[in-house]
Amino acid sequence: MSGIVDSNIVYSYIPVAVFLVVSLLMPPMTMLIVKLLSPRSKGAEKYSTYESGSVPTGPARIQFNVEYYLYAIAFVLFDIEVLFLYPWAMIYRGNTGVDTTVAVVEMLVFIFVLLFGYAFLWKKGALRWLKN
Repeated sequence: MSGIVDSNIVYSYIPVAVFLVVSLLMPPMTMLIVKLLSPRSKGAEKYSTYESGSVPTGPARIQFNVEYYLYAIAFVLFDIEVLFLYPWAMIYRGNTGVDTTVAVVEMLVFIFVLLFGYAFLWKKGALRWLKN
């Protein structure tokens, strides 16, 4: 009996091993295929800056305002938090055996945390485009 149980455990790890091997081999194989099949050119135009078909003016390296990164990070945070609303709605939309009151309280806590973060950013002035 012990030998049967041990072999079943080993066989249950085969899909995990296959997934691990495929996930380790796929990125290098994809990069190798792209390198072998993609066209190569060593012209000077390849390394020039591209500005929507216009002739580039000025240097390519300019300084951006750090506030742009703050806007981007705030957007990503709020965007990901709002994405969590969809799975919640799908889980609690029907007869799942979960108490509706518990589901609504959980979502209200989540929305409160989201609004608290928004109010914090607003109070700190992080959402103002131009600062005085």
